Amino acid sequence: MEPSRRPTSTSASGRSSMIDSLRGFTLAGARIDKEELRKKITFPAYLRKAMREAIQSKNANATGVARLYESAHAEGAEPVEPAEWPVVVFINSKSGGRHGPELKARLEELMAEEQVFDLSTVKPHEFVQYGLSCLENFASLGDTCARETREKLKILVAGGDGTVGWVLGCLGELNKQGRLPVPPTGVIPLGTGNDLSRSFGWGGSFPFNWKSSVKRTLDKIAHGPTARLDSWQVLLSMPAGKELDTPYSLKATEETPLDPELEVEGESPEKVSCYKGVFYNYFSIGMDARVAHGFHHLRNERPYLARGPISNKMIYSGYSCSQGWFFTPCSTDPGLRSLKNILRIHIKKPNRSEWEKITVPSSVRSIVALNLPSYGSGRHPWGKLKPDYMDKRGFFEAHADDGLLEIFGLKHGWHASMVMAELISAKHIAQLRLYDTSLGVENGRTVTCKWTVNHGNNPWTRIFRRM
Repeated sequence: MEPSRRPTSTSASGRSSMIDSLRGFTLAGARIDKEELRKKITFPAYLRKAMREAIQSKNANATGVARLYESAHAEGAEPVEPAEWPVVVFINSKSGGRHGPELKARLEELMAEEQVFDLSTVKPHEFVQYGLSCLENFASLGDTCARETREKLKILVAGGDGTVGWVLGCLGELNKQGRLPVPPTGVIPLGTGNDLSRSFGWGGSFPFNWKSSVKRTLDKIAHGPTARLDSWQVLLSMPAGKELDTPYSLKATEETPLDPELEVEGESPEKVSCYKGVFYNYFSIGMDARVAHGFHHLRNERPYLARGPISNKMIYSGYSCSQGWFFTPCSTDPGLRSLKNILRIHIKKPNRSEWEKITVPSSVRSIVALNLPSYGSGRHPWGKLKPDYMDKRGFFEAHADDGLLEIFGLKHGWHASMVMAELISAKHIAQLRLYDTSLGVENGRTVTCKWTVNHGNNPWTRIFRRM
């Protein structure tokens, strides 16, 4: 594993987003020769075609794959050299408004078409299961070109934070399966907030002169430094019977019981449905989550409205106003008046093993568990805390690879607006170590939902930090 490198500060990365975009107008990209770059990052033809065939047939040992191997290693065949910087790109062509399809075409100019995967047709878990397995199979047969390609492989994701997290989660399965090394990952920001991209210096928006910028990005990911990023596992447990429309990162799993050392209120349902997933940025419970969920469905139902980061942010702001975040008293829904009515939080603090119940402030209507130094398009709601305050509260300095989550609360839209403007910090609630469990109780009934956050067996994900 690479030595840990701290992400750049949020304020610096947030303010540099426009600067990075303006740099695209310079001639910096012209110094990278297009043909030389293509030569260094493009796989030998038989490898990239074999990987594509394996993914399309969903079989790493398909007949077409075997034929390509035999042809490349037939008697008299010319020897091939591995790429110096083998790179695979995943692109969400639906992200970035009109730039998605154009960016895909540009990437296919700079490398072989088979190395650019559109996530609408090829899912990252298919690449891991079949594409990488194809390389590994070739390497096991003594193919040194395939072995070096697999060892030096790097991933570039063009999309928003959700897309990047989806790819990182699938790559994380390699560690569980003992299929090392796990390829490090870089980002081309195409989303609305791009907090993951900001935290590691890749910028917060798609650059203006993006054609030159893409060349610089491919060059940087080829030999840039890597940093570590905490990987967190989320388990959602709820009474059986209701199907959830879950994101890609959350999948149905078998029932997982609560920690027996944790004392909970009420009785658990007889049958439950469980969902498991991984997150790297943050997750929220309450009004913030309600607005994000509504915006997600609105964007899916009317994609023509979401044509880029600016329009997305305008829609998101408008949707916030319509959901009671600013103007309504939420008198009909006690859960939206205050999470204290429906939420219980139990945590394990750093250097401690016992559970501790945390009081949910009565004024809080949104709880956020934050892993990154960036939230809400480059803001830092946790704030830069003074040493005396941290000592008093038992807090540690927050980093993306410290094995800690920061839990904070937002009271209402006006409070959130001041936090987002960085005039004040959010309401600090806790900083936890490996686990956090939130128990929701509605209308005096028994437990209706359980969140468990676990640092897991693979605490770090390798990600490129742009210098």
